[in-house]
Amino acid sequence: MGCLGNLIWFLFGGIWLGLGWVLAGVLWCITIVGIPVGIQCFKFAQLSFFPFGKEVRYGGGAGTMLLNILWLIASGLLLAAEAALIGCLWSLTIIGIPIGIQCFKIARLALMPFGASVVTNS
Repeated sequence: MGCLGNLIWFLFGGIWLGLGWVLAGVLWCITIVGIPVGIQCFKFAQLSFFPFGKEVRYGGGAGTMLLNILWLIASGLLLAAEAALIGCLWSLTIIGIPIGIQCFKIARLALMPFGASVVTNS
C-alpha cells in the first residue's frame, strides 16, 4: 500500500497539504528567530507529500509546549483545518478511508508539531 498509497495521496490532496507546510515554512523563515520553526515545517512537508509507511511519535516537555502554543496561534489552526477537511471528504467513501486516516495524522501533527518525530515503518 505504501508506494501506491503515496502516489494516490500525492495526486489527490497530498500536494496541497505539503504546499501548505512549505508556505508556512517560508513565512516562518522570513525572520531570523523563526528559522528553526521554518526548518521543522519543511521536514513535515516531506511527510505531508508522502505519508504512507511513516509514523509520527510525540514527546517533549515544557519548551515544546510553549512552542506548540505559539505555533497553534500563528500557523497550526489553518493547517489542521485544511487537513481535517480533506480527511473528512476522503472518509465519505470506503475506498478513501485509508487516505482520510493519513489526513487526520497530518491534522494532529499540525496542532502539535514540536516534540514530534517522523519514523519510517520497517
